[in-house]
Amino acid sequence: MKADLIVGIQWGDEGKGKIVDRLACEYDMVCRSQGGHNAGHTIWVDGVKYALHLIPSGVLNPKAINVVGNGVVLSPESIIKEMAQFEGLEGRLFISDKAHLNLSYHAMIDQARERLKGDKAIGTTGKGIGPAYADKINRIGHRVGELLNPAKLCSSIMNYFEQNRDIFDILEIKTPNKEELLEELEGYRVKFAPFITDTTQMLWRALDEENKRVLLEGAQGTMLDIDHGTYPYVTSSSTVSAGACTGLGINSKDIGKVTGIVKAYCTRVGNGPFPSEDLGEDGKRLGKQGHEFGTTTGRARRCGWFDAVACRYASRLNGCDELALMKLDVLDGFSEVKICVAYELDGVEIDYLPQNLEDVKPIYKSFKGWSGSAGVRKFEDLPKEAQEYVRVIEEITKTKVGIISTSPEREDTIIL
Repeated sequence: MKADLIVGIQWGDEGKGKIVDRLACEYDMVCRSQGGHNAGHTIWVDGVKYALHLIPSGVLNPKAINVVGNGVVLSPESIIKEMAQFEGLEGRLFISDKAHLNLSYHAMIDQARERLKGDKAIGTTGKGIGPAYADKINRIGHRVGELLNPAKLCSSIMNYFEQNRDIFDILEIKTPNKEELLEELEGYRVKFAPFITDTTQMLWRALDEENKRVLLEGAQGTMLDIDHGTYPYVTSSSTVSAGACTGLGINSKDIGKVTGIVKAYCTRVGNGPFPSEDLGEDGKRLGKQGHEFGTTTGRARRCGWFDAVACRYASRLNGCDELALMKLDVLDGFSEVKICVAYELDGVEIDYLPQNLEDVKPIYKSFKGWSGSAGVRKFEDLPKEAQEYVRVIEEITKTKVGIISTSPEREDTIIL
């Protein structure tokens, strides 16, 4: 069978976790393809909040196998804390032996570099994601499989510090104590040995079985993609659907249905262009009603109106078969809602994303607001203004809306 895919269409934080969790009951395997613990998926089930950063969102389905793919950079310390939320993970959670390690010194490098950049900082989460991926590309990184030989890995890390001592001195980062490092790595070996495997082979076997259903999920969103996002204010990995192939070791023919996740408005964390950002009272209200604070950092998210131009771009880039429109209920109570339908660049109206996105001005179309969408589970029960809003998004983005979320709860979901 083919693997279905969930992908973020905006700047991350779209609500992928809820949709994967909602769909996971229908799948035998849920796989994470890229990113690290800078990403956060929040899932609410029966009033209980689960915050996931590395473990796939299918973990709340007791029958699903959860795979952390080779494209992920894994913080052992972070995933251990995450694993503590759940029981009986052996046999249900597997980590690629080819995933790269994101160790404590990567976060130190990340934070030090952001400080040195001052007002030119990217606005990263400071979790070490960029430095971990940089080591991977520079072919000096360390893989999860190396945890099975702590002594050899410890020696390699100590050599890494020795070879880069000049850089670490500038960043004011001390060389770790060898004995303490070895003890830490030995602890990781004991903890992770039951979970480390060749996940590519696992996935191939599952796809070859006609009765096995596989769901793929990524982290962040398309507009943060290292190649196709708002560079340089992006993440360090490929967040688009094609990135799932390299991040899990499958080919494009293995991909089935692609569902793009979007909010009914837009948010962004950190620096970088955000054409439809609202710096006035409406933006503040969106943040308050949407509880827009980062799952990972707690930082307030920048808020603005739905950007249909960026959504159309991202939908085409990912080959979306449908969109899942999240947080429609957050727009309840607004007398007027807006959609960015085009940009103005140097006095000319355009309907595409230029490279200099920071220079564009949004062109909006306004719609009458509504109340009463929260908790609705049937499309026909939505206020007629909300129904119109959904249909306009379909028309402008040229992508049908297949799922609508009307609250954080799992069951408050409309399937069209």
